[in-house]
Amino acid sequence: MMIRGKRLCSFFAILALLVILSACGDKVEPGAAKVKRQAITGVTVTVVQPSKIADKYETSGTVKAGISSVVASRVMGTVMTVHVRAGDRVKAGQLLATIDDRDAAQKVRAAEQALKAAEQGKAMADLTYHRYKRLHDEKALSKQEIDQIETQKKVADAGYEQAAAGLEEARVWRGFSRIMAPAAGVITDKRIDPGSMAIPGMPLFTIESGGDFLLESTVDESLSGKLTVGMEADVSIESLNISTKGKISEIVPTVDPATRTFLVKITLPDKRLRSGLFAKVRLPREEREALIVPRKAIVEKGQLTGLYAVDADGVVTYRLVRIGKVYDDGTEILSGLNAGERIVTDGLEKAVDGGQIVTGASR
Repeated sequence: MMIRGKRLCSFFAILALLVILSACGDKVEPGAAKVKRQAITGVTVTVVQPSKIADKYETSGTVKAGISSVVASRVMGTVMTVHVRAGDRVKAGQLLATIDDRDAAQKVRAAEQALKAAEQGKAMADLTYHRYKRLHDEKALSKQEIDQIETQKKVADAGYEQAAAGLEEARVWRGFSRIMAPAAGVITDKRIDPGSMAIPGMPLFTIESGGDFLLESTVDESLSGKLTVGMEADVSIESLNISTKGKISEIVPTVDPATRTFLVKITLPDKRLRSGLFAKVRLPREEREALIVPRKAIVEKGQLTGLYAVDADGVVTYRLVRIGKVYDDGTEILSGLNAGERIVTDGLEKAVDGGQIVTGASR
């Protein structure tokens, strides 16, 4: 019985080994079976090649009037009247405000009296000179005496000129009490009211004259030496829904050490603008290479952004990519796609992830 049991165990062991060998013999080599893919037709496949693009540097700025006049007082005194308000349009030479001129008026009167006295002295000196000149011509007067009279006449003439200049100065000084508009324009700032004290040099009004506007913008120092006067800039003002173009009119080369930027002034001919507006600016940079694909080739799936890439066998794969700036001719691909690869650019509604293109649609 023991011998029979051992033989029976050996038989089952051999049978198990044969089953294992048979299973190994039926194993299919990897790749021997073909994957059945969905056929895709009616799509356009494009080879992606690097393109040269003129990149733009984006910054912001503030719109200002091309001509802005700050009107200040040249004398100290109490403001008596103010004739304009902010927003009023004024003409050149128009009276804006008056300052107490009583002191100046007294100086004018004193100068007028001094001029009258000098005029009388000059008249007397002229009369005396002509009288003595006749005596000198008749040899009744010595040369020394006539020289003395002639000197007195010159002193009287100089006194008269001095008094006339003093009167003119007093009148000019009194005129400073009348604040006049230096140019035609619009009052954009008024800082005084009747009764307030005007101080020499203190701004009283700001007048913006007609003409082109200026956009002052700070630019990163990396563009120093790369911008030139006359270069075009794209400007957009979202508050007024305005997109326009301007030209660089002035470049301040000094770089601010705190912000590492320098100032650029751009002339804007658009008459719809107003000073103080916020604007976005795009300045040209040097050309660079980038992968640009048509916008319609970008496929968004929920939070994912990608496109359909096509391999050498025509198999379509949804490829995740990271996009960059959007240009007029397409969208920049920053990562996820290499130059020379093929993508589906038309008929995207027929593309299927994992499908295979069965008709030639490449270009």
